[in-house]
Amino acid sequence: MANPNRKRALAGVAGILVLGLLGWGLYRSLQPVPDALQGQVEAQEINVSSKVPGRVGQVHVQLGQAVSRGQLLFELDSPEVRAKVAQAQAAREAAGAVVQKAQAGARPEEIAAARANWERAEAGARLAEVTYQRVGSMVAEGVLARQKGDEAQAQARSARELASAAKAQYDLARQGARKEDKEAAQAQARQVDGVVAEADAALAETRILAPAAGEVSKLAIQAGELAPQGFPVVTLVDLNDVWAVLAVREDMFKAFAMDTVHEAGIPALKTHARFKVTAVSALPAFATWRAASPGGTDLRTFEVRLRPTAAVPGLRPGMTVVFEH
Repeated sequence: MANPNRKRALAGVAGILVLGLLGWGLYRSLQPVPDALQGQVEAQEINVSSKVPGRVGQVHVQLGQAVSRGQLLFELDSPEVRAKVAQAQAAREAAGAVVQKAQAGARPEEIAAARANWERAEAGARLAEVTYQRVGSMVAEGVLARQKGDEAQAQARSARELASAAKAQYDLARQGARKEDKEAAQAQARQVDGVVAEADAALAETRILAPAAGEVSKLAIQAGELAPQGFPVVTLVDLNDVWAVLAVREDMFKAFAMDTVHEAGIPALKTHARFKVTAVSALPAFATWRAASPGGTDLRTFEVRLRPTAAVPGLRPGMTVVFEH
């Protein structure tokens, strides 16, 4: 038979244990429950558009597809841009021909014709001078009237001026275009080069490449639809640049100062991760203002941005993160 004293001792120990558990439970129930702050994961988005309008000819990516930097996303079909390129190229050819003409000068046939004109005018001038000398002698002897002498002198002077003009034309044909004309032709060619570069740049804008690596999160326009200038046709999301956004009331803000580190649960991944506060900004008062309790102060709400201290596999925009405060 069991010892009655031993039974009483065991019953006393059990009673103490029960009372201890009840006291611990009562103590825990009286402790304040930590406030859980719920935030959301966001990521860097890139809206990809074209600087020229056009009809979407072909889309080379699909939703959810991972793309690399420089990968072709979509193409535009723009007859207007192709026409501008053709016009610019034609203008370049015309300007090049003008430069070549200015540099080359007159053709050999033109130079030969100018020389012949000069020689003919020179012969006429010599003949007019000889005639003037003869008429002058006859006027001095009284054979001819002074009027005839004046006429012969005027014809000789006119013939000499014509010879000088013909000589100038011949020299100009040999020397080619003036320096100013050559410089003007070259400047025009450079101006046309700029027009060609502008047209080529517009043509390049009809093939849109990914400005950065990411994942296709949105396709706003399909092939065959018109894409206005600057309209975001494709949206990329950079899953390597993610953060959590948390709205923290002013009376709870102290714990979320800059550079503080917090642990948060990620229900979608059934895991925890550490996040560091990297940015803080006050939200608009009209959206976050909270009336003060009697005797208290008004409370504002701050937007806190926290980045993972280490990469979290599978973390995506839209996921919920829960911080205990």
